Amino acid sequence: MGELGEELKEPEIAKNVSLKDLSRKLEEFAKERNWEQYHSPRNLLLALVGEVGELSEIFQWRGEVPKGLPNWKDSEKEHLGEELSDVLLYLIRLADICGIDLGDAALKKIVKNAMKYPSPKNL
Repeated sequence: MGELGEELKEPEIAKNVSLKDLSRKLEEFAKERNWEQYHSPRNLLLALVGEVGELSEIFQWRGEVPKGLPNWKDSEKEHLGEELSDVLLYLIRLADICGIDLGDAALKKIVKNAMKYPSPKNL
């Protein structure tokens, strides 16, 4: 399976894109290429792990970097954005194939974390 979105000629400019929008686009992309047969949870997870490895390589020898990456070249930030996007897209596709509403699950997890780690203001 190639990189998701590699064949798009011009990027679509989207503001406030939702996880559901991305999920639909990923499903269409896979169907058009007959890749659904390869999109088992295991295969998607392994692809996701590979992409996390590629993302890790970007930071591997840099040490700590300041917020906003002020000393990074535009090309380095662009590469970072691509790798972050790969991770996000595989995660969304994996959740979709597993029947998990990722947005809902994430909001529920934030609530659980708030109860587990209450703000000092609320103690």
